[in-house]
Amino acid sequence: MSRIFRVDGKRALVTGANTGIGQAIALGLADAGAHVVAAGRSSCADTVARIEQSGGSAEAFALDLAEPEAAAARLAAAGDLDILINNAGIIRRADLVDYTVADWDAVMDVNLKAVFLLCQAFARAAMARGSGGRIVNIASLLSFQGGIRVPAYTASKHGVAGLTRIMANEWAAHAINVNAVAPGYIATNNTTDLREDSARSAEILGRIPAGRWGDPADIAGAVTFLCTPAAGYITGAILNVDGGWLAR
Repeated sequence: MSRIFRVDGKRALVTGANTGIGQAIALGLADAGAHVVAAGRSSCADTVARIEQSGGSAEAFALDLAEPEAAAARLAAAGDLDILINNAGIIRRADLVDYTVADWDAVMDVNLKAVFLLCQAFARAAMARGSGGRIVNIASLLSFQGGIRVPAYTASKHGVAGLTRIMANEWAAHAINVNAVAPGYIATNNTTDLREDSARSAEILGRIPAGRWGDPADIAGAVTFLCTPAAGYITGAILNVDGGWLAR
C-alpha cells in the first residue's frame, strides 16, 4: 500500500475505544501503522489485545470524560500525540418538555466540553513542539438534523460540527488538520433496539440508498484516511459516512 495511506510511527489516542465505533477506529489506525492509545472510562484491554494479536502496537489509557477538565489535564500523561480521535459520547432520551438539567449537563460535558478541552490540550502541546497533528471528531447525522427526544445530544453534535470548523480555521497555520466524521445508522450495541424492531429497522433501511446498516469498520476507514498524508489538504470538513442518508 502507498505510504500516503499509512500512519506509520504516529501515536494516536482514541477515546471510547473499548467497543463499537471507537474500537473499530483503534483497530483501523493500528492496522495502518499507528501506535494506539486506547482511552476510555471502561477497560480497553480487549481492544489492546486484538491490536497486539494482529501484530500492532497499543496501550490502554484510563480517561473519564465525565470530568472534562481532569481528562484534559491528564492528556499529558498519554505522551506526545500526533493524532487525536474524539469518539466517546453519551445520549440521554426524554421528551423535550421533560428533559432534565442533569441529563443536559451530563451529555454536554462528555460530548462537547470534553471534546473542546481535549482538542485544546492537544493543540497546545503540538504547537509547543512545532509538530502539527491531526484531529478527527465524531459528529453525527444530528449535526445536521434535529432528531426527536435527544435535545442535548443534538445540541452537542451541532456544537462538534462548529468546533471542528473554528479549530480548523485557527490551527491550519500550525499544521494541525481538524475534521469530523458523521456516522449514519451503524450496527453497534447502541442501535440494537432499533435493529431488532422490525418496523423501525425497515423504515430506516428504506431511506438509506445503500440499503444496509453501516459497519463500524466503515467509520474506521474514513477516520483513518483523514489521519494519513493523503488527506493533508483536508481541514474543516465534515465527512458523512451514512450510506447516502443525508443525500436522500
